[in-house]
Amino acid sequence: MEISLQELATLTGAAIVPGSRPAPTTITGFADLLGATATDVSFFGNTTYLPQLRRTAAGAVFVPEDFSEDIANTRLVVTNPSVAFAQAVDHLAPAEDSFSPGVHPSAQIHPTATFDRDAVHIDAGVIVGEGARIGDGSYLGQGVSIDRGVQMGDGCRLLANVSIREHCVLGHRVIIQPGAVIGSDGFGFELVEGRHQKIEQRGIVQIDDDVEIGANSTIDRARFGKTWIQEGTKIDNLVQIGHNARLGKHCIVVALTGIAGSAIIGDYVVIAAQSGVAGHLEIGNQATLAARSGVTKSLPGGRIYAGYPAMPAEEHRRMTAMQRRMEKLQERLSALEKAATMGDA
Repeated sequence: MEISLQELATLTGAAIVPGSRPAPTTITGFADLLGATATDVSFFGNTTYLPQLRRTAAGAVFVPEDFSEDIANTRLVVTNPSVAFAQAVDHLAPAEDSFSPGVHPSAQIHPTATFDRDAVHIDAGVIVGEGARIGDGSYLGQGVSIDRGVQMGDGCRLLANVSIREHCVLGHRVIIQPGAVIGSDGFGFELVEGRHQKIEQRGIVQIDDDVEIGANSTIDRARFGKTWIQEGTKIDNLVQIGHNARLGKHCIVVALTGIAGSAIIGDYVVIAAQSGVAGHLEIGNQATLAARSGVTKSLPGGRIYAGYPAMPAEEHRRMTAMQRRMEKLQERLSALEKAATMGDA
């Protein structure tokens, strides 16, 4: 597909600012800054990419409202360049609708499971257990396993080999990427007479509306009660969430993060990659954990934290700078000690 520059500006709410190069009359494609050609649109939203912006051949570039760089390209000034670019992509290359109602002959469906065959897609090799309920418009990809008693709202999308264990609850429009496991046993053991004795996990996982969970992530069922992922939270690939943990609304949890059992994460919390949160701690609303943070005590909301143990980011920066100066300080101290020794002699 293609779109005129003026139509693209109208679609995205952009203001057109001409550059020194002629503006394209038609946009036919989209690309990153370095890969774009004269009929492509691209976007700039991070100062890290300023060198690429200065070299791009893109016909038009979405830029933020506070952008002041003088570039040769036509600028499309918007509030959020990434979102505007996504709108352009959706228009130029609309996603194919892969949803087609029906149940594959190889699916194994318990007779007590409830769903509308004309309103769901159940692919090859899917297993749906006793008493499970699947909402209208839901898509179950190849090899998905829905255990007994699972309750699933409308418009959910579970991709290949997702496993939802017994009695877990999914809200509406939940997306779960391939290989994720929801409701596996929590990691609970007690040492009894020299042996690790398993503590049964009788709770569930509850996932609220509009949550997305990445590939091969795991969310453990509660020992009792529920492990709870609240509305709008987005979880990346390879994330582990322990039993009875609770994540608030609209959080972001990035890959390779581990959240231990009974931790409570507030609303709008951002946890960057490879971070860890110890069990039974609380992180307040709108806190941000930088990558590889290690949380060993509860943290108030509204601040940025970094390091291990996690501390306010400004404190972590001071400590890092001090560590980098330690070698020179040690050399100076050694020189002073040597001079003092020679003076005493």
